[in-house]
Amino acid sequence: MSKLGQVVESIEKYNKFVLDQVKRARTDEKFGRELLGRWTDIKAKIPVTRTPTGLPLPRLALPEIDEPGEIARCLFAEGLPGEFPFLNGAYREMYLEPIREVESYEKNGEPVAAGVSPANRLKKQPARLPLQEEPTRLFSGLMLAEDTNERFHYLTQHQRTHRLSTAFDGPTLYGIDSDADGVFGKIGEGGVAIDTVEDMVRLYDGFDLGSPNFSASMTISGPAPIIMAMYIAAAKRRFGPKVVPKLRGTIQADIFKEVQAQNETIFPIEASLRFLTDMVEFTTREMPRWYPISISGYHIGEAGSTPVQQAAYTLSNGFAYAEMFAARGIPVDQFGPRLSFFLDCGLDVEYIALARVSRRIWAIGMRDVFGAGPRAQLFKLHTQTSGRSLIAAEFKNNLTRTAAELMLAYMNATNSCHSNSADEPFTTPSEEWIRLAAHGQAILLEESGIFKHTMNMLSGSPGMKAVERSVEAAILNEFREIERLGGVLAAVEDRYQRSQIQNAAHRYEQQIYDGVRPIIGLNRYRNGADDIPEVKLARTPRKKQQLQVDRLAKFKKKNSEKAKRTLDKLADVVERGENCFPMLLEAAEVCSLGQITGRLQEVVGRFRPMV
Repeated sequence: MSKLGQVVESIEKYNKFVLDQVKRARTDEKFGRELLGRWTDIKAKIPVTRTPTGLPLPRLALPEIDEPGEIARCLFAEGLPGEFPFLNGAYREMYLEPIREVESYEKNGEPVAAGVSPANRLKKQPARLPLQEEPTRLFSGLMLAEDTNERFHYLTQHQRTHRLSTAFDGPTLYGIDSDADGVFGKIGEGGVAIDTVEDMVRLYDGFDLGSPNFSASMTISGPAPIIMAMYIAAAKRRFGPKVVPKLRGTIQADIFKEVQAQNETIFPIEASLRFLTDMVEFTTREMPRWYPISISGYHIGEAGSTPVQQAAYTLSNGFAYAEMFAARGIPVDQFGPRLSFFLDCGLDVEYIALARVSRRIWAIGMRDVFGAGPRAQLFKLHTQTSGRSLIAAEFKNNLTRTAAELMLAYMNATNSCHSNSADEPFTTPSEEWIRLAAHGQAILLEESGIFKHTMNMLSGSPGMKAVERSVEAAILNEFREIERLGGVLAAVEDRYQRSQIQNAAHRYEQQIYDGVRPIIGLNRYRNGADDIPEVKLARTPRKKQQLQVDRLAKFKKKNSEKAKRTLDKLADVVERGENCFPMLLEAAEVCSLGQITGRLQEVVGRFRPMV
C-alpha cells in the first residue's frame, strides 16, 4: 500500500476514533465530566469584544451545547481554531482586529474601548495592540519589470504589509528568452517578461525584500528553480548575502498540476521533480521563512475539474511531494511547515466547506502517516476567486460573483486571498477594476463586521456539516482510485487526472449550454444586447518589447565568457547527480533564463506530453 492508501486508512481510523470518543463521553461518566469541565473552562476564557454599536460578542463563537457526546464530537472531529484537526482554522485567531480597535458605548453613553484596563479607561486611552497582517495578496504582471513594479507600488500604497504575487508572460513560463525565434509578440503579454537577474532587480525595486512585512509569491512552475535562483541573486545584489535567510514568500513550482492541467512543463517529469527537490532541500536548510512549493489546485479547477477533483488531486499531489522529500532524507518537520497550498473558490456548493475538509484531511494524514508534528500538519492555504466563473456577457456582474466567492473563501478560513477583477474576461486587469477587486476584500474584512469581531462566525451550520461529510467521502473515493492505479505518479502517467478533468470540463460547458447550470446574463436573464463593451486592452508596445530584447542582448554580451564556463559547471553537476541548486544560484548571476533552460534540456531532455 502506498502512502496515499495509508492516508485513506488514517482518515477512516480517525473518524472511528471520533465516534468512539462520542460514545465514551456518553457512557463513561468520569470522561464525560472531564470533557464538560474542559468545555466550560474554554468558554470562560474566551475574551469579549464590542462592536461599534456596543454589542458584546465573544472572540470565538462556540455551539451552545452541554451534552458530553456533542462536546466530544466538536473537540475531536473539528477542533478549535488552531487545534488538531484544524477544520475551523489553521490558527487560533484569523482576520480579527485587535480588541482595542473599535470604541463602543456602554449603557450610560460613556465611550469605552473593549478590552481596556480600568486604569486606561480612566485616562480614556485604549490599550494599543499590534495590527495583524492582512490576508489580502495582490496579484500583477504586465509588460516589462518596471511596469509591473509600478503596478505593485500602486496596489500596496494603502497596505500595511506588502504581499505581492507575480504573473509571468508566456516565454518566461516556458523558460524561453525574449530573443528566441517566434516569441517577440508575446513579450510582456499576460504577465511580466523576466529574462535575467537584472530584470528581477527591476521587478521588486523599492521593496525591502528582507522585511518581515514583505512577501513575494511567484506563479511559475516549469522553470521555478531557475526563477527562484534569480530572485535570491537579485536580493543579494540589493541587500547582501545576509538577506537570504530573511526572504519570505513562495514559488509555485508544482510539476504534478502542470502535467495534470496546465501544460507548462519544460523538463521530463523525473528531472523536473529532481530539480524541485534540489530547490526544496536548499531552501529548507537556508531559508526558513520561504515556502518552496505552492501545491496548486487553482489551475486544476480552472482547467475544468469539479471542486472535489480539485481538492483530491491537490491533496494527493501534496502527499506525493511529502513522500518524495522524505525519501531525499529531509525531515518531515523541516519541510512540512514550508509546504503551502492554493485553491480556487467558485460558486458551487462544495466551496462552502472544501478548504475546511482539505485542512482536516491534510492534518490527519501528515500526523498519522508521515509522523509530522503540529507545525507540519497545517494546511496553509492561499485562495483565489474563480477566473472560470468570470463571464464576458454583462461583465459587471462579475463584481457580485467575486464578492460571493470571497465570502466563501473567508468562511473557510483561508490564510491569504486574491480577488479577481471583473474585466479579466477581456484583458489584463486595469487599475480601476483591480482597485475595485482589492476593495472587495477590504469591505468584507474591514468595513463589515462579519469576520473582524468573532472567529467561527459562520461555521458549523447543519448545511455546512452535511457538505463537509459528503465532500470528505468523495475525496477519499478519488484517493482510492488513484491508489488503485498505483499512486499519483502512476496515475499521472496513465493520464487519469487529466482525463477526469477534461470530462468534468465538458460536462460543465454542456450544463451551461443546456441551461442546467444558470449563468446570469449569459443563459438566464439576458437583456438581449450582444454588444461587446468598450474595454481598453492592455498590450505591450512594440517599443517596450524591443527594449527587452536589447537589454537581454547587452546582458549576454557582457557575461558571455562567464556564462559559458558556468553552464559547463552546471551541466557537470547535473550529470553527476548532485544537488544542482547551488550551481543555479551561480548561473543566475551571469546567465539568462533561456540559456540555463537550454543547457539543462541538453542534459536531461525535454518534456514530451503523454499520448
